[in-house]
Amino acid sequence: MRISARADYAVRAALLLAVGERSDPLKAEAMAEAQEIPHKFLEGILNDMRRGGLVTSQRGVNGGYRLARPAGEISVADVVRAVDGPLVSVRGVRPPELSYSGPAESLLQLWIALRANVRSILEGVSLADVASGRLPEGVHALAEDPAAWSNP
Repeated sequence: MRISARADYAVRAALLLAVGERSDPLKAEAMAEAQEIPHKFLEGILNDMRRGGLVTSQRGVNGGYRLARPAGEISVADVVRAVDGPLVSVRGVRPPELSYSGPAESLLQLWIALRANVRSILEGVSLADVASGRLPEGVHALAEDPAAWSNP
């Protein structure tokens, strides 16, 4: 699985909004500068997130962006899907739409299992979890495994 720059930037911008949930709206320029994200690229990402119902925008001098729902109700998966579409695809196709034959027949089950694990992690972690530094225990346990940090 590959996390795109769009998804990484979107999550980082959403986390800034999660931290400032109760304050004034944040301007795209300020978010871009704070996270070293190209401003124009971030504007497009924020528009996708707005269309996806994750953020709201306010125009004017005091304008900017806010989360559309509490940070605890928005999963990392929601953000990734808003900017990149399905969490797992094979050649741009969702796994249930694939079929294989012969020795590759059981490959479909592998792709489905991969998707289920990715969903389990990304849907089980909210923006509030990440922003507070309190990740779910299962995520913590996976990240503490030294093998998770190596690139075979």
